[in-house]
Amino acid sequence: MDLLIDLHHAAARQGPGGDEQTRLAISLSGLSDMQNLTIADIGCGSGASTLTLARSLDADITAVDFLPEFLSELEEQARAEGLSQRITTRAMSMDALDFAPASLDAIWSEGAIYNIGFETGIKNWRPFLKPGGILAVSELTWLTRERPAELTDHWSNEYPDVATASEKIAQLEASGYSLLGYFALPETCWLDNYYRPMQGRFESFLEKHGNSSQARSIVEAEQREISLYERFSAYVSYGFYIARKLGG
Repeated sequence: MDLLIDLHHAAARQGPGGDEQTRLAISLSGLSDMQNLTIADIGCGSGASTLTLARSLDADITAVDFLPEFLSELEEQARAEGLSQRITTRAMSMDALDFAPASLDAIWSEGAIYNIGFETGIKNWRPFLKPGGILAVSELTWLTRERPAELTDHWSNEYPDVATASEKIAQLEASGYSLLGYFALPETCWLDNYYRPMQGRFESFLEKHGNSSQARSIVEAEQREISLYERFSAYVSYGFYIARKLGG
């Protein structure tokens, strides 16, 4: 875990995503037309989405991650951009949130809900939303019904909850949400914004850790995932789901 944190904590992103895609999700959510919002960004990492939310919305944002190292990076960037007054960081697990019931206008979570599972997350987080509150999450999603066996085997092993968008949308509807929008992240969110910067850190990461077997194992695993995406990007991505809480 310490090695993984060291590889990723200073990165702009700890997973696929993009500022443009966060802004598109904001547009689909209808939050731009609202004031004095209270938002939680769950599993925020070093805060790429948090910062975009703070730049785009009239909101007080609580940025949650269980790793203080990531939150420190966010705090530094927020200070540099003059956004500190809009962002509060909290180090806690996403499966032990202590927000008051019906206290949030929106819950945001890009590329992180997989830590507790999509269906578990959307159900457990729903009580924190006000009636009509917004849920916006990105989640590993199959883009096609049929896929190469190698790809299916890899991601089914890494994340058994991976499914098609239609299955994820059905889970949202069954859990008391109404879908407002969906889109799949383009290749640039994976390659340009996540994988290529990570590859650029491999050499210094290995040098820092003495080219140890553990460090090499992490790099090799990341390289295998990158190679898999490069070959099969037409079949899998993150889907961005924007939904409204129904009822109370």
